[in-house]
Amino acid sequence: MTIRVLLADDQPLIRTGLRVLIADHDDLVVVGEAGTGAEAVELAADTRPDVVVMDIRMPGMDGIEATRRLTTGNQPPHVLILTTFDEDEHVYGALRAGAGGFLVKDMALEDILAAIRVVATGDALIAPGITRRLIADFVGRPAVPAGPRRPTDGITDREREVLTLVGRGRSNHEIAAELFISAATAKAHVARLFTKLAARDRVHLVIIAYEMGLVEPPR
Repeated sequence: MTIRVLLADDQPLIRTGLRVLIADHDDLVVVGEAGTGAEAVELAADTRPDVVVMDIRMPGMDGIEATRRLTTGNQPPHVLILTTFDEDEHVYGALRAGAGGFLVKDMALEDILAAIRVVATGDALIAPGITRRLIADFVGRPAVPAGPRRPTDGITDREREVLTLVGRGRSNHEIAAELFISAATAKAHVARLFTKLAARDRVHLVIIAYEMGLVEPPR
């Protein structure tokens, strides 16, 4: 299956570089380019991309607002944030808006292509350095009075294994490879964890894995 990609960045050089890179891969095709968030929303309605590679800081409507509009529409595309700016407010804003991935532009080009493929499957992906920072922020917060314990009795041993790997930053495909199961089965386990643990998103699952002691906080 060919993954249809829309590029949204106010820097033509960035768009050109990504377009040329994508052109060398038969499973990816660029269906449009936008220089603003508003253009991205309009073009997505016309071209129906599978993945929108979105910058954050663009003139007019920024990438976070564009992401929010795209992900709340009919047959929404998956959004991969690719930006120079990885401040926490941008990360949290993008995830709340519905982005499926968050990367910074200094990553290797092949890693960016791999991320497009991961996000296209409905999986989530966040740059490892950003994930570590989010977790460090969480574990560094002052302790709060304990509330009702999160119900975990309904989690199977296999789901606990999957949650542990999610907590270590593994994608669904990586979980499948480590546990010798299919990618579809891994995705189904993650979906059940979302329901059983009332998790908002994949980062929330990571935090839950730390809360349950399945993963050690970074020292």
